[in-house]
Amino acid sequence: MAAEALIIVPTYNERDNLPQLIKRLMAQPVVLDVLVVDDNSPDGTGQAADQIAASNPNVQVMHRPAKSGLGRAYIDGFQWALARGYEFVFEMDADFSHNPSDIPRFLEAAKAADCDLVLGSRYKDGIRVINWPLNRLLLSIAAAQYVKVITGMDVSDPTGGFKCFRRRALASLNLETVRSNGYSFQIELTHRIWRRGGRIAEVPIIFTDRFQGTSKMSKDIVREALWMVWSLWIQNGLRRSPMSSSEVAPVIKSASQT
Repeated sequence: MAAEALIIVPTYNERDNLPQLIKRLMAQPVVLDVLVVDDNSPDGTGQAADQIAASNPNVQVMHRPAKSGLGRAYIDGFQWALARGYEFVFEMDADFSHNPSDIPRFLEAAKAADCDLVLGSRYKDGIRVINWPLNRLLLSIAAAQYVKVITGMDVSDPTGGFKCFRRRALASLNLETVRSNGYSFQIELTHRIWRRGGRIAEVPIIFTDRFQGTSKMSKDIVREALWMVWSLWIQNGLRRSPMSSSEVAPVIKSASQT
């Protein structure tokens, strides 16, 4: 049976989490394919992924030579997905902070409103975060308000990493021009779709911080996000609203020709 969606899972030292995550994904009531994008994990995550893929045709593995950032991993995964014709493509963490059981709700939302992007939101209609220290939670909430104030993008959780893209949205992004890599990568992709008038829905999720391994958060990632927001505002002509339809068409045409 053909898969309804591709789940892209970037990994770096996730050997303990990956087998159980794949098991959970395969148990969902919708048929899913999984692409593991491993950055040459020293703990053997890539080899573990190969072993899983050898016995499961729904699992593929992309090996990259070195750790080069979350954004670069997703760009490679998106290009792989577009080349193979997937209609729905997910971003998802390997550490169980994102619940595989939410995937059917994302697909329902995408189909019901013909959405270009569905975001898993930790802050829509309340705060649903487990196992985070207060300072990390406050930083995340402040970042969401910072993005909204500067860009005008009315999204409750722009830094979240649990997302479902429709094929046409990814194809319009000109992925080779995306330069951000950390939290700013999540903001940039959402903003690019929003400013072109894309349909965006938010699905409330419960976010559970990792219990195994270590967080990839760093001061450099935060700094990148702070500056990227201003860059996005400039790219949108110093406006806090999406482009008009007459402005969007040439941009999409230019992206398709690149």
